[in-house]
Amino acid sequence: MDNRPMNWRRILTVLISLWLASVLDAGAQTNTLVWQPAADQVAADLHGEALWPLLTDIAHQTGWHIFVEPGIDRKADVKFAGLASGDALKKLLGDLNYAFVPKTNEADQLYVFATTMRAATQPVNVAPTNKPAMAKHVPNELLLKVKPGTDIDALAKALGAKVTGRNDKLGIYRLQFADAAAADAALGQLQSNPSVATVDYNYIYDAPPAPQKLASAPVGPVTLTLNPPGDTGRVIVGLIDTPIQPLSADLEKFLLTPVSVTGDTVDLSGAEPTHATGMAETMLRGIAAQGSSSSTEILPVDVYGNSTTATTWNVALGVQAAVNGGATILSMSLGGTTDSSILSSVIQSAESAGIIVFAATGNNGANTINYPAADPGVIAVAATAGNQLAPYSNYGAGTAIALPGASVVYLGDGAWVVQGTSPATAFAAGIAAGAKSNTGQTWPTILSTMQQRFPVPAK
Repeated sequence: MDNRPMNWRRILTVLISLWLASVLDAGAQTNTLVWQPAADQVAADLHGEALWPLLTDIAHQTGWHIFVEPGIDRKADVKFAGLASGDALKKLLGDLNYAFVPKTNEADQLYVFATTMRAATQPVNVAPTNKPAMAKHVPNELLLKVKPGTDIDALAKALGAKVTGRNDKLGIYRLQFADAAAADAALGQLQSNPSVATVDYNYIYDAPPAPQKLASAPVGPVTLTLNPPGDTGRVIVGLIDTPIQPLSADLEKFLLTPVSVTGDTVDLSGAEPTHATGMAETMLRGIAAQGSSSSTEILPVDVYGNSTTATTWNVALGVQAAVNGGATILSMSLGGTTDSSILSSVIQSAESAGIIVFAATGNNGANTINYPAADPGVIAVAATAGNQLAPYSNYGAGTAIALPGASVVYLGDGAWVVQGTSPATAFAAGIAAGAKSNTGQTWPTILSTMQQRFPVPAK
């Protein structure tokens, strides 16, 4: 793979630059601000944007600590591209005054005021930044893994619970209780039960970021030809995600028959792409960056169904479904802040079978990474914007690689952009899969090369 002339980081960085340009062409329907601190380049297309959301957006993208004089306000109506920060602030703030104070060992500071700098005392708090999201779980459910020979039905009955999900092969089960109090009480009992290997709550994963419509896009749909895979040595990416729509005729050839673990019948006739549709196309862009053809295949596994959230139970079943379907790589652009011992055990089982797992670090800018990205052996993927870590991207110990956090995707004649550590993860899985399919190199070699090509920028 090192002998290949193609510079993947340059190719994907170009995609990001094209996306930034396309966002500015999206028209008056959406207010857009794109701040690139490393390049000191700012672009904006704002129509009546109030001061507070504007400053919140600036704080989120730059990491600055911003303070405002209470009671002041204005609306920004500007459109520009390629301005340095100082010139951009003049246009964005209009007749308001500002003072920028660079710092050495802490975040830079921006003061916005109408009278004096001393009056700028109200901080602009960007709630998601540097704070982990709160863990959520289904109140009246528990997940457990039992030891061989355990009668799960008798155990559930003794606890006054119902077995509402089961995988006897893995020995994992979902129990439903009358209420949250009953579930909490049972948790304590099960933790000391010698027949139980592990038990925890059924945690909830929020919906992944939705693709945003573009009025025009500077890059066309992915162009890639399928090389018929052989009977052996197939490279299959298990895409653990939302329901997926049919792709274009050429790209649809890369998709295996989708699998759902939810049991839902999902209407996929909508005009907007689902998250999985965006991730599949992003993955194919990563594959196409290495050549015009590939034998890589994608196995979509739906763990969301008709819900806007997924649970660790469904994700665990989804991982196993991908493994059963022959996946050699897993791409997981989802996650939460709490470790699930049940999901972790299923992932570790997949890893012990030689399956490579990529997962997103999370999108709340925290110096900690989400699960399952934080699980042992999982390749945690952060997002970049230009040559630096994206302000929204989680980072910290365990982050393995960082790739561009935006991708242009298509559905029919429409173009969308999807942003976050989700597309960064899909890019990573696509690049790894394409390298394996095209070169036949070992996973350790491929992953070592990716860590050299896509290092995590310092925060």
